Amino acid sequence: MNDDNQQRQVDVDALVRDLLAGERAALARAITLIESAAPQHKETARALLGQLTPHSGQSVRIGVTGVPGAGKSTFIDSFGCMLTGRGKRVAVLPIDPSSHLSGGSILGDKTRMERLAREERAFIRPSPSRGVLGGVAGRTREAILLCEAAGYDVILIETVGAGQSEAALRGMVDFFMLLLITGAGDDLQGIKRGVIEIADALVINKADGDNLAAARATRAQFSQSLRHVTPATNGWRTRVFTASGLSGAGIDEIWGAIGEFVAQTKASGVFAGRRAAQQRDWLHEELRAQLRERLYGNAAVQAALPAIEAAVIEGELPPATAAEQLLRLLLANATPEDSPQRHRGHRGKS
Repeated sequence: MNDDNQQRQVDVDALVRDLLAGERAALARAITLIESAAPQHKETARALLGQLTPHSGQSVRIGVTGVPGAGKSTFIDSFGCMLTGRGKRVAVLPIDPSSHLSGGSILGDKTRMERLAREERAFIRPSPSRGVLGGVAGRTREAILLCEAAGYDVILIETVGAGQSEAALRGMVDFFMLLLITGAGDDLQGIKRGVIEIADALVINKADGDNLAAARATRAQFSQSLRHVTPATNGWRTRVFTASGLSGAGIDEIWGAIGEFVAQTKASGVFAGRRAAQQRDWLHEELRAQLRERLYGNAAVQAALPAIEAAVIEGELPPATAAEQLLRLLLANATPEDSPQRHRGHRGKS
């Protein structure tokens, strides 16, 4: 083993030790590592995840989404503080829209969750979506795993609500929560109607002050309509709650329902079955991503691609035939030195 490999192994071992000890700084460094696009970080990230995977899986993973203005961050702030007050360690992974100029997070979730950010038992780490399909950060699953290995009991993931983000998040969490508000208008509420079918709970947020009566009426309406919707989780009846992220009203009731959900689904085998399916889906998504990177990072493919693209555009070559030619080039010219990062501009192609 050369000196570089020895140093890499020592660094990984030290990071694993600190992270398993629950050090938040180590967790932050680990997430930065797995999110890095630098080729030299990939092997180190895989080594890190390989050591930490056996220590993961013990948390409750909760997805939170909602209509614009539903108060997701305020709700999570209140919900998280309730949990830390009960001795739970809470990790929050908000997925921010990415800045088109810098690629960084632009919402500043720690400033939107001021109380929770000050809690010793809490960890908040915004991640930019960077245009990933579904508005979910490309390494959210790995971040969940790291938070679990660091000893966090509850993982909350908040999405940007960018169209397909809800479906993507449903495939990562145990319990999926949709926040709604009263008086938003049918057009605004309507964009979330399809999401009701994949939600385990609907929360009518901002149920306080003059809005309390309207929130209760909205809860009754949704409770009635859910009778005609197939539950998202086998054996669990989707419930509707009213809550106030501002005052904390209704938060305890929601957490109690989540506890019932976990106990019930673990007893029935649904919980384990969902986790197993998510692991399988993760494998296939990662396989597709790595194959795509290998394809577009291959030198022979890069050299042939412009001419083949031109032939397809001019109608001289069917796309299926062109794809087959490129795949044959990959198989004939694949080498260990091919870098999956050399042609990142084509990652979104399929």
